[in-house]
Amino acid sequence: MTSTVVNPGPPDISEPDGGPLTQGPYRALPTTADTFTRECHVDELAYLAGADPVEFRLGLLDDARLAAVTRAAARRFGWWSAPCPAGRPALWAKGWLRCGAGIAAGLEQGRRVATCAQVRPDGAGQLGVTRIVTAYECGAAADRLAVISQIRAGTVMALDAADPPEVEVVLLDRPDLPSAGVGETPLIALAPAIANAIFAVTGWRPPPEGARCLLSQ
Repeated sequence: MTSTVVNPGPPDISEPDGGPLTQGPYRALPTTADTFTRECHVDELAYLAGADPVEFRLGLLDDARLAAVTRAAARRFGWWSAPCPAGRPALWAKGWLRCGAGIAAGLEQGRRVATCAQVRPDGAGQLGVTRIVTAYECGAAADRLAVISQIRAGTVMALDAADPPEVEVVLLDRPDLPSAGVGETPLIALAPAIANAIFAVTGWRPPPEGARCLLSQ
């Protein structure tokens, strides 16, 4: 028996074309896009209904585990007592508000995540992310510190920021369930949470490709 080794040549290291389907180093691309669309739409519905975004989501959820991470993130964030308005963009007409808050939640591969984000305007008219709280549940957490580290690292990757804010993590351990790991799921709720916070502070909802350019790095 003989074997043949084919030399494929040097790898292609050229820059991606920047198209909407370009993967690059970012993970969970399809799920992130789906979560962004859904969670921003839910936020819009909450606004039209005159409802609190967290309470509105909880009223729609039939997944107890996703509801649990949503409540946990909101509690740690201090959602109902925070000085930042959430889902009340009518206030923006009076000028830049001091800050705004947004929330988003999602599930993927047996994991649940909810993220609250706070944004503040600076003197130059840009918005910076100043606080992030993520609640996460992936069944049994075999190594809590490793899970928390991966959540924080994934958040920094999703922000693509040189100086990200401190990421507060609430880990919901479910030893009665098999471990589903961490991987890419912590990234999926960040972009819609930030977009919803921008909406709360300005009354304008950025499209997926426009959210990042508004954030000061």
